[in-house]
Amino acid sequence: MFEKDTTKNQDASPAEDTTMLPRVDVVEDVSGITLYADLPGVPKDKLCVRVQSDTLTIEGDIKPPQITDLQVHHVEVSLPKFYRSFTLGRELDCDKVAAEFKQGVLKLHIPKVEHVKPRKIEVTVV
Repeated sequence: MFEKDTTKNQDASPAEDTTMLPRVDVVEDVSGITLYADLPGVPKDKLCVRVQSDTLTIEGDIKPPQITDLQVHHVEVSLPKFYRSFTLGRELDCDKVAAEFKQGVLKLHIPKVEHVKPRKIEVTVV
């Protein structure tokens, strides 16, 4: 249904080598999957989520604070971009992705297509 992150494969694009991988949690239920991606410091206007064919891609740019009149001695966030991609299974309806971005956490819900959802069969007694 939902395959492992494809970001670190050997066919990775050059952009993927110069970006941070956001931490992602994936939860599945009968309706589909919900993905939570941590994107601290990414403003909404610098966030890009797209589905192309069977690939879900999340990209975001961080605008680091401008420090003036101080000398920086230590920097842990040296890559101002996030990038992550996933391969989606055919049982997911990629046309109905819902996205919500709140306090640096991106929530994506991707529903299952109707024919793979469990359904109750009514039994008639004769």
